[in-house]
Amino acid sequence: MANLTIRNLTVDTIELVEIERYEGERVRTGDVVSNVAGAISSFMNATDFSAHETRAQGDALHKEKANVRVDPFKTKETDIRAADKNKEVIRLTFKVADHRYEVDVPSPSRKSAVMKKLDGGKKELTAVYTHNGAFLAIFSSARLNAWMKELDDEWPLPLLSIPGTHNAATHHKALPSVRCQAATVPEQLQNGVRFLDVRVSANPDNDELTIVHGAFPISLTGNKYLKDHLEDLYEFLEKNPSETLILSLKREGTGKGTDQQMGKYLKNSYVDKKRDLWWTEPKVPTLGAARGKILLVRRFALADDQKKACWNGRGWGIDASAWPDNCEDGKTGGGHIRVQDFYEVTESQNIEKKTDFARRQLERAAEQNFFIPGMDGHKADAKTPPFFVNFLSANYFFNANCWPERVAAKLNPSMTEYLCIRHGDEGKGPNKLKVGSGSTGILVTDWVGAHDDWDLVRCIVGMNARLQHKKK
Repeated sequence: MANLTIRNLTVDTIELVEIERYEGERVRTGDVVSNVAGAISSFMNATDFSAHETRAQGDALHKEKANVRVDPFKTKETDIRAADKNKEVIRLTFKVADHRYEVDVPSPSRKSAVMKKLDGGKKELTAVYTHNGAFLAIFSSARLNAWMKELDDEWPLPLLSIPGTHNAATHHKALPSVRCQAATVPEQLQNGVRFLDVRVSANPDNDELTIVHGAFPISLTGNKYLKDHLEDLYEFLEKNPSETLILSLKREGTGKGTDQQMGKYLKNSYVDKKRDLWWTEPKVPTLGAARGKILLVRRFALADDQKKACWNGRGWGIDASAWPDNCEDGKTGGGHIRVQDFYEVTESQNIEKKTDFARRQLERAAEQNFFIPGMDGHKADAKTPPFFVNFLSANYFFNANCWPERVAAKLNPSMTEYLCIRHGDEGKGPNKLKVGSGSTGILVTDWVGAHDDWDLVRCIVGMNARLQHKKK
């Protein structure tokens, strides 16, 4: 039986002070109808569903004091025997900032657990436990609807750890090879997503932009339109002005409109009507400058006259029109973006290759360093690192095992585990690179939020605590 390892990913020192061991009891959750529906959904969509939880039963079988100190962003292997899976629950009591917090390991469900406050502490802490390696990671629990509020205005956006969604609006009933998301866009935003990848089809004779995935509409019940999608974004920003959203737009579908026509439609009929809510200058802003706005990443070309007319001839939006195809680490956006977008997963074995590429891009993002005003090492003329965009998505129409939800069922838990155990830990990445600010970059996911499981998003957002720590 492995010993418990604790990783502290908060800005505070954490002390484990007490351990209690309980017999684990398997408890059925929900009713028969909801469990059958959940099981069918899980079978169809390959997402994790469980009708049972393991809970601590009765009185503690054993109780002992402990004295394990874990400093901020440090990892400590203890001599505490991990819980026997499905048979035992360990209740751990931690002391943080002179207050006590409690968590059961493993948590009753397979998802992360908010630590219980025992004496009115002000900290909000989340624990993520992985049986593989008996590893407990502890994060600060950001308010996911407004997590950017806690960060300094001076941070350039590429230094943030940002959750994103691939084909973000494809949550409707659709062909399983077309649908990429379990949750609606408003639900994604409320739960921390800040990068949205959207594809639209354009026609030459009108400005109505239809949301698509490749050649296919995203809903079996009728077309969905960009104008309605944007209203969701505007409403969110109105309620959460501390946040910024990054919108990546690409032209796809069967419409005969060109990139240049699409660019003019987007500017004249959409963006200009809400100009104060958009960041279209072709440079990367700081968080403070972009709060309350949508940053446009443009995966389509502009007409020459539109480019000349915008921002003194510098263009419009972050130009990512020369997108590197099927790449491990490509460059675009005039040096503003480095991207991992290997999507050609034709066999389920290729998911391992995709996983390795994603981990390497995470490590490259973590290596970047930057010092804002007030920090030692700050230089006013320092070059801002690029966005590290890291797609976890992949799809192959002719193999059901490689449809989006089935790839996500393997990749998402693997990425959660990697973030908890290895990301930002010196020498633990695939290439053993140095760790700078420890960012994850932008992780672009499929099927987050299925069965209300937002663990991957919580882990990404939790990595921003490093920026708070560096600013101290």
